[in-house]
Amino acid sequence: MIREKIQKFGSYLSGMVMPAISAFIAWGLITALFIETGWLPNEDLATLVGPMIIYLLPLLIAYNGGKLVYGERGGVVGATVAMGVIVGASIPMFLGAMIVGPLGGFAIKKVDELFEGKVKQGFEMLVNNFSAGIVAVILTIPVYFLVGPFVEGISSGIASVVEVIVDANLLFLVSILVEPAKVLFLNNALNHGIFGPLGAAEVTEAGKSIFFLLETNPGPGLGILLAFMFFGKGKSKATSPGAIIIHFFGGIHEIYFPYVLMKPKLILAAIAGGMSGVATFSIFDAGLVATPSPGSIIALSAMAPKGGLFPVLLGVLVSTVVSFLVAAAILKADRSKEEDIEQATKQMESMKGKKSSVSGVIASGSVQKIVFACDAGMGSSAMGASLLKEKLKKAGLDIGVTNAAIKNIPEDADLVVTQKSLTPQARTKRPNAKHYSVNNFLGSNEYDELLDSLK
Repeated sequence: MIREKIQKFGSYLSGMVMPAISAFIAWGLITALFIETGWLPNEDLATLVGPMIIYLLPLLIAYNGGKLVYGERGGVVGATVAMGVIVGASIPMFLGAMIVGPLGGFAIKKVDELFEGKVKQGFEMLVNNFSAGIVAVILTIPVYFLVGPFVEGISSGIASVVEVIVDANLLFLVSILVEPAKVLFLNNALNHGIFGPLGAAEVTEAGKSIFFLLETNPGPGLGILLAFMFFGKGKSKATSPGAIIIHFFGGIHEIYFPYVLMKPKLILAAIAGGMSGVATFSIFDAGLVATPSPGSIIALSAMAPKGGLFPVLLGVLVSTVVSFLVAAAILKADRSKEEDIEQATKQMESMKGKKSSVSGVIASGSVQKIVFACDAGMGSSAMGASLLKEKLKKAGLDIGVTNAAIKNIPEDADLVVTQKSLTPQARTKRPNAKHYSVNNFLGSNEYDELLDSLK
């Protein structure tokens, strides 16, 4: 299915950035604090900013890209090859690192396959070390002369197009694509695969970037959840206050996706909120110094430059109000007798594939390790794992629970729990494990069904 392929590709892009997101945040904080216009200007410490964005961050991306293809060995070769694209260009090579990192991992993987079973005993370490070094050199040289300038040209072209859009005051139109894509769980791909590199490049020139706000703005989702809190019905109304806290302060935007999927018309509220927010950001010249991850109001505030917090908060407020008004009108016009967040489960099944759950009765002894998996392996999966641990403890079941990114689901996982839209990817990654799908992180009924099966 095209949607699954897009999700998988987006997950791959975010998989190169998410493991290094703490380094991006560290760079953002150093930038916000110590540059000439920062909160605590310091000429000596400000010298950290350049080397981090030019060398550290692209190298981490390249390492993660190579590691995704061929483990640590692929990561080392990928990072080494990335030096060619970094030195061969005059701009931060995030895009170049995303290309050559996996390329390095793929190359050494194929070389190892070529020599597998052909190396005499006692020479394994010698061959392994020199083969990786030789492959890295062979790739780094052409990358220096060809890939760096090529990627630099692409980046310049993209920057020119973006500049035209910004100058025409049409950037708000991007929300027409961003908000529906987020609900289809492409939020990490958008934020870390597209807007993150664009924003980081812009920061080097302007000291801040609006691109860091295009996907991470919690306003549209907050407005929708507030509308459910005041005008919703049934469990959707009851669960919305808790969802608001998790979404707005925790930064886990996935929590509001089922509410939109329950009533597809609400995507209009998300788009309206997103467009009004971006328009406000543009008018008041709002921007952040680095990617806020997760997209909570706390992270947005921390990444705001000195003197730039008010425009950020104003954009969030405007998008929240607009989204709330549109969502409230849609909910008030709804004439159904009962509205239940649990019904979004069936809706997601029809939109994103057949139902996936634990087949039959599972003996608790056969499940020793449960892994809650999501796209990035940090936000929603951590929350789901926490809820499962609490319920298992109350049920007296001694079963280990952890969380991970889908691409990193451990081989010893007996049961993998995912959101329904991500279950096909999880099945592909770990076909031998049992798989259970949930729709709403706060839906106790879904976890109760799992507990009954385990019992």
